[in-house]
Parts: sequence; structure tokens; C-alpha cells
Amino acid sequence: MTDQAYDPERDGAKMHFKDAMSYGDYLQLDGLLEKQHPISTAHDELLFIIQHQTSELWMKLAIHEMGAARDALISGDMSHMFKMLARVSRIFEQLNSAWDVLRTMTPADYTTFREALGPSSGFQSHQYRMIEYILGNRNPNMLKPHAHVPAYHDLLAAELARPSLYDEVVRHLFVTIDGPGAGGPPIQLDTPHTANPDIQAKWKLVYENVDTYWTLYELGEKLVDLEDYFRRWRFNHVTTVERIIGFKRGTGGTSGVSYLRRMLEVELFPELWHLRGEL
Repeated sequence: MTDQAYDPERDGAKMHFKDAMSYGDYLQLDGLLEKQHPISTAHDELLFIIQHQTSELWMKLAIHEMGAARDALISGDMSHMFKMLARVSRIFEQLNSAWDVLRTMTPADYTTFREALGPSSGFQSHQYRMIEYILGNRNPNMLKPHAHVPAYHDLLAAELARPSLYDEVVRHLFVTIDGPGAGGPPIQLDTPHTANPDIQAKWKLVYENVDTYWTLYELGEKLVDLEDYFRRWRFNHVTTVERIIGFKRGTGGTSGVSYLRRMLEVELFPELWHLRGEL
């Protein structure tokens, strides 16, 4: 026992950073922690801001990983693709957990600052829209809320001009089963992907011959896992909104809970879900 406080420097820990990079320097924390500016005096507005800002950071990482996963698939690097898809699923799990914190805000808490939001809404998140576009849920009407920020609008428009991640998966599916040059269904760049019986038939062949098509089977399950977490994220969003504002209209003008419930019906990879009833 000693009365002296433990000094990490004695064990080699660096304690002085006048001329060296510190933790805060590397993460640029001064700038990051200065980005939370509540407009009202409401206590819970800081929670609301941090919840959404951190969600945008996780979405930035999800976009980074999904883009890299698509590139890896195109180059035939399946091992790295699987790792990236697994990471995206865990990112959505992290986003799901964040709703638990926001749900500590009651309707009375939210009404103290809701008017300060004006017409701003998560509906307008360009990163959320990019995630949907990359995965294949493509609605060009959703470009409109970003027309006032050309950089965001151009990023989303560029994504609509190239095959989605699922389009590339389907291409890989047909080429692997039918050989190089195999033709799959036409790619619809600027419309939401809808269930296609030819694609479902190919996935059914994979799931009925797992040993023969193990890599494709693993790919299919990675996608189902990703969409599973994505659906939970959407469901938790609906539940949180209903718990806090009931059936009021959203700040961005949507019908609120009714709109979000409609989004629950969207299927990103419908063939992978529908075939389960045929096995």
C-alpha cells in the first residue's frame, strides 16, 4: 500500500503532448464536440442532436463498407466482401441500440423543442437515401429534398447511374451458375428492385444445393442477415416515433408513423425471403 497516487508515466505512458499527436488531435475532437448547438433551452434537445449526429456517423461508415463490398464482389474478392457485409450488419445493430437512448425522451420532453426543428426531418438524410440506393431501393423522387445541396444531389444521382450492390450480386449469381457471359434480368437503375421469378429460381437452386454452391449460399445468408438488421432499425424507428409523437405528422411533412409503417413493407432482397416458402 502507498499514499502516492499512481503515475502512469512511470510505466512508460506518454503524458505530455506539446509536440506530439494526442488522442484529441487525431480525432479532431475540438471540432467534433463543437458541432452540437441546441436552438432552444430544452434539456432534451442535446440528446436529440447527438442521437442523430452519431447515427449519421455510423451511416457514413456503412456507406464506406457497402461501397467497398460492391467493389470487392466485382473483383471477385469474396472473403473481404463477406467481412464487410458482416460489419454493415453490426453497424445497423449499433444504430438499433441508439433508439433505446432516444426512447428515454417522453412526449412532454419533445414538445418543448419540436417547433425549433422547423421542417427539418430525418426523411431528408442524404446518407440514409444513399444506403437505400446502394442496396437497391431506388426512388428518383427522393432526389428532390437534396436539390438545394448540389454536392449531395450529384452523389445520389451518380449512384442511380450505376448498378446497385444487389444488382452486382445478381450478376454474380447468374455468372457463377450459368458461366461467363450469362445474361441475367435487365438492370433497373432508377426504380426500386422488385421480386423477379428468374432470380428467385436461381437462389432456390443455390439453397437446394448448398454443398455445390456454398459461396453463393453464404452470400445469400449475409444479405438476409444485413436486411434483418436493417428491418429492425426501421421497426425501432416507427416504434420510437409512435411512442413520442403518436400519429402526428412528421416535421418534414410526411404522415409520420403511417409513412414509416409503409416503409416497413419494402423488401431489399425479396427473392431471398420469398424462396423460403418453397424449400
